[in-house]
Amino acid sequence: MNNISLVFDKGTICVNGDVRIPHGVWDERIGGFRTQALHYREIIDYLKQSNLMFEDKVEDLIPCSYLSSKIRLRKYQKESLDSWNKAGKLGVIVLPTGAGKTIVAIKAIELVNEPTIVVVPTLDLIEQWKKILEDKFGIEVGIYGGGDATIKELTVSTYDSAYLRSSEIGNRFRLIIFDEVHHLPAEGYRQIAETFTAPYRMGLTATFEREDMLHKDLPRLTGGIVFKLRPDDLAGRHLADYTLDRITVELTESERLAYQSHFKIYTTFISRNRIKLSTPAGFQKFIMRTGWDKEARKALLARNKALDIAFNSESKIKALENILISNPNERILIFTQHNHLVYRVSKRFLIPYITHTTGKEERTENLELFRNGKFRILVTSKVLDEGIDVPEASLGIVLSGTGSSREFIQRLGRLLRKKGKKRARLIEIVSSATAETKTSIRRKREVLEN
Repeated sequence: MNNISLVFDKGTICVNGDVRIPHGVWDERIGGFRTQALHYREIIDYLKQSNLMFEDKVEDLIPCSYLSSKIRLRKYQKESLDSWNKAGKLGVIVLPTGAGKTIVAIKAIELVNEPTIVVVPTLDLIEQWKKILEDKFGIEVGIYGGGDATIKELTVSTYDSAYLRSSEIGNRFRLIIFDEVHHLPAEGYRQIAETFTAPYRMGLTATFEREDMLHKDLPRLTGGIVFKLRPDDLAGRHLADYTLDRITVELTESERLAYQSHFKIYTTFISRNRIKLSTPAGFQKFIMRTGWDKEARKALLARNKALDIAFNSESKIKALENILISNPNERILIFTQHNHLVYRVSKRFLIPYITHTTGKEERTENLELFRNGKFRILVTSKVLDEGIDVPEASLGIVLSGTGSSREFIQRLGRLLRKKGKKRARLIEIVSSATAETKTSIRRKREVLEN
């Protein structure tokens, strides 16, 4: 038997020596087997169990000091960490927004006590993670993203930067934590998990499922769900009690006629071409068809125009006005699907707003003014759905949104931070006799399954 050695090569592991490894593919260029870095842990286990002598040159770990924090876990947080630990320090933890996923991750870092990278979807989250990690561990934290490329024993990176730099840093950490892990199965991002050698992996999210069903690939990338709680499991004790309400409004006559005209173009095309939309895959095929079929494109545009009418009806604005008038003392977040409705509401009621175009300084200032009570109401599009640490609010109003359970749960989570005997409310305003009524049902299905 030839000498066996393992080396890391741009997100893959190459084996020098006459031995076949799990998931290995023969590479004529190196005269040996090659596989994704994802399988590093499995390869090591296989070689040891086979009593094969080998030289491991894969990892180039960053020197790591002893990591210790004074954080104490709540019972359910400890249970989630224990479940992850028993699963071999692999897997996804699903906890509602405000339930302390970051705290669990900090204790996981402390448990592993080796170089760790945290991967997050936004620059805002980089700042939040950097701040809390430095506060709890008392060390300087590295950053990959937003023009920074500083690697430390604890490093926070955006998904984009981790994807672009994995060939350089993919063998430098033993623990990788994916915040908002539902982003990971997306095309491109999954390569982060595939090209990092980190044998220990944790995924964090408030909602595991994706509408496109790609979440089914997560067990391969991070391990499966090891612990899961829904908002109802913690409401009243660790999170605020809450109620869900729906107000239905009628379209104006001109809105109704325009909606029906546009939506008929869409439904006629779907029916005539026998397109099944009962699954996300069916709708995806329809979307792909619009790339080459002019009639399909026309049907999609008609559908979007119809939904735009339902989302932005004048009756919704009047219903919103009534809610604002009848709740003069509540801290309120207003959610919309698109920015133009944000601007319309902001101008109509003189309410400050936050969208993805809002500058970092203005966003920070608006959130701080909301936090200290100088702003009582904020209106936002999808930018506050995840990631950003939103100050405590008691009333949420959904003017428009998708059928995504994840989006709905994240919006609900913005209201659930416990404060005294606060009872949170989330109110949907839905245009009746439109497709939006079914959208409302779909997005609440996971919450209402309890």
